[in-house]
Amino acid sequence: MHTIKLLLFVVPLVISSRVDPDLSPFDSVPSEPKSRFAMLDDVKILANGLLQLGHGLKDFVHKTKGQINDIFQKLNIFDQCFYDLSLQTNEIKEEEKELRRTTSKLQVKNEEVKNMSLELNSKLESLLEEKMALQHRVRALEEQLTSLVQNPPGAREHPEVTSLKSFVEQQDNSIRELLQSVEEQYKQLSQQHIQIKEIENQLRKTGIQEPTENSLYSKPRAPRTTPPLHLKEAKNIEQDDLPADCSAIYNRGEHTSGVYTIRPSSSQVFNVYCDTQSGTPRTLIQHRKDGSQNFNQTWENYEKGFGRLDGEFWLGLEKIYAIVKQSNYILRLELQDWKDSKHYAEYSFHLGNHETNYTLHVAEIAANIPEALPEHRDLMFSTWDHRAKGQLYCPESYSGGWWFSDMCGENNLNGKYNKPRAKSKPERRRGISWRPRGGKLYSIKSSKMMLQPTT
Repeated sequence: MHTIKLLLFVVPLVISSRVDPDLSPFDSVPSEPKSRFAMLDDVKILANGLLQLGHGLKDFVHKTKGQINDIFQKLNIFDQCFYDLSLQTNEIKEEEKELRRTTSKLQVKNEEVKNMSLELNSKLESLLEEKMALQHRVRALEEQLTSLVQNPPGAREHPEVTSLKSFVEQQDNSIRELLQSVEEQYKQLSQQHIQIKEIENQLRKTGIQEPTENSLYSKPRAPRTTPPLHLKEAKNIEQDDLPADCSAIYNRGEHTSGVYTIRPSSSQVFNVYCDTQSGTPRTLIQHRKDGSQNFNQTWENYEKGFGRLDGEFWLGLEKIYAIVKQSNYILRLELQDWKDSKHYAEYSFHLGNHETNYTLHVAEIAANIPEALPEHRDLMFSTWDHRAKGQLYCPESYSGGWWFSDMCGENNLNGKYNKPRAKSKPERRRGISWRPRGGKLYSIKSSKMMLQPTT
């Protein structure tokens, strides 16, 4: 480019040098005859410019040629990579075909294993039948031997004993042969199982899902069910390692609300529902929410407990006493009325045993609802079929078991569930209610009674 610019600059100079600047075409002075040839210096300059132009073009051509060679080299590398990729793709396809063939073989072997298992089961059944028959024969032989011992046989009876011995030996040999065949088939099944596991691992590594519909070793998971209120099979549980309450369960790292098994000190094993939604572990002793459980129960049922822990329930006075006698607890009540307003009340309390009719003595700690449980008084629990001497007939009039005071209609969280909210005042008083002295009656839609240790 510099050479071209120089040439464009030199050519006008050469042309202009041939013209006399002092003369004008309009002058009348006659001009001298012009030279037909350019000056030698101008020719040299022009030739030099052309030479530099040629060198520049030559360099440009060489540079362009080098760039083209680089492009061809990159294209060759790309072609080689594409070829290698095609080879790898073909190899992967071949491996996939091989794995599919292996999978089909695995299915066939799986069917063979199933058939062998069925044959083994049938042989085991026949073996058990033969065992039963053999046991009957052995009993008969024992009876005969006993009779032979009691009455020594004569010389004529020896062949019978010999035949019996040979029969027993034959049966013993047949049993041993059957056991050996069972062991061999078990070994074959174990080897088949190992091979199947190896092939399954290979299939998992390659990312191909093997069929599992006919797998002999796949077992369906049983659905999780909610434990009942009473624990029936407590013999198989390590009772010494069971927690004493929901707080102990929470401290072990179980922070999910649900049904757990506990064993308070000097008590039996039973199930409870632990509520950890608030971050504080609490043991539910009562829950009302939909009226699915009848709470107008007998004294015995209120002692033992009733309902389902995943629904409405009463834990039982015996279990409540077993928990609270271990330490100091707080009684927390959570109530929701039919306007969906939520209330709570917390009490420090003391609960008596069966001899005291589970007497309750409370003192309020905190609440956002007016007090309805009489404080600093001994309230005895009563039901329609059990009441202490001198108590009013509150359960007969208001339904359910509760710690009634001298004013039956003050509160009763175990009363009749009125669904929907009862309109008449007497009906509301017989239902789940909370009424402070001299205050309005709260008709309750749902309630929870919970225990939590004092901190």
